[in-house]
Amino acid sequence: MPPVMAFTLIESAQARRRAVDAPQFVALVRAGARFECDKMVERETADTDDKAA
Repeated sequence: MPPVMAFTLIESAQARRRAVDAPQFVALVRAGARFECDKMVERETADTDDKAA
């Protein structure tokens, strides 16, 4: 990869990078919690998945 291309890719990645707005939620996300529209979405239980199958 030419150095110019690498530099351009790094620049574009930096432009898209976003600061963490809510550091208190980082641990939840790392544990597998899902958020939609800034609200945590409850996971389906294994019992519900078994009934659907």
